[in-house]
Amino acid sequence: MSVKCNEIMKVLEEIAPISLAENWDNVGLQVGDKDRAIEKIMVCLELNDKIIDEAIEKDVDMIVTHHPLIFKPLKKLLSSDPIVRVINKLIKNDINLYCAHTNLDIAIGGTSDFLASLLNLNDIKPLSITENKKYYKLVVFVPENNIEAVREAVSIAGAGSIGNYSHCTYQSKGLGTFKPLQGADPYIGEIDKVEEVEEYRLETIVAANELSRVLEAMLKAHPYEEVAYDVIPLENNIESLGIGRIGYLSMGKDLKEFALEIKNILCADSVKIIGNEKQIIKKIGICTGSGSDYIKTAYKNGCDCYITGDIKYHDAQLASDLGLCIIDAGHYETENIICTPLKNRLLKDFKKNNFDIEVVTSKININPFKTV
Repeated sequence: MSVKCNEIMKVLEEIAPISLAENWDNVGLQVGDKDRAIEKIMVCLELNDKIIDEAIEKDVDMIVTHHPLIFKPLKKLLSSDPIVRVINKLIKNDINLYCAHTNLDIAIGGTSDFLASLLNLNDIKPLSITENKKYYKLVVFVPENNIEAVREAVSIAGAGSIGNYSHCTYQSKGLGTFKPLQGADPYIGEIDKVEEVEEYRLETIVAANELSRVLEAMLKAHPYEEVAYDVIPLENNIESLGIGRIGYLSMGKDLKEFALEIKNILCADSVKIIGNEKQIIKKIGICTGSGSDYIKTAYKNGCDCYITGDIKYHDAQLASDLGLCIIDAGHYETENIICTPLKNRLLKDFKKNNFDIEVVTSKININPFKTV
């Protein structure tokens, strides 16, 4: 059973909210129709002719990429332009194209977090903070017999998540009063009679992007016809979001040893290092893709080593002068890792939404660099 593209976009934007993307970036639906019926999705790092041919062969309706196809406005639509040629091919074959780029890098559980998990880093935080995630406190009053059902419903929907903990709530017992008026259909009580009911005040926190789903789940699980609840904006900084990650190795390793581990983890043909290969490193900075702009940020944060891709000669000299070790593990290698986890996350969220959508990853290696 197909699902409209705009419903799939809602799922994608819960995973990687468009609001997180850098100002210079271009994310979201780039080619196609938001009302297009989708039955099969393919996830890949970026798009070219070979991948579109693969999508056509596999009867794919929608492609989700990390790298945007369109970065800058197109002034001419000439078939000699590789980008225009790809766009034409997508349109002719009725294939939608959606991109999640820096928003997926910044998002919790996105590209940066997945690389940090592969490297077994601990005490993770953003390398460069771009915003503090907005949270609300949800307070709802629930009759005693229904407290467990409501608490479980809002927790499953995403409320009460703090760091590595879920189902974080607080409850206190009290006495609620109300009088059902004419036309009401009360769960408890009689028309025109003031009722006193033992209720619990249930409190929890909810991230802004989870709020609508949590409220829907709460209202569905609550027995009352009219639910008394408050949604209160929070000013305290619970969670910061940003580009890259900083974390710690459980035990220090020398630079060369760690570089060889990364080479194996990322299935890279080679990696490049800057610094003394015998230097012991423990505090690690990472930025997937091209991260030379954050060399000084990694240094100022006290990192022993910075892992990224696309390090140029003068960037390498800067890192060397600063005494910051660098492992250049490649642009492709540090980002292509997200395709399978993103596929699995989509399948999980589609199942939760009762979407019967097939999701596959591209089998084509589009890394333009080869070692000899």
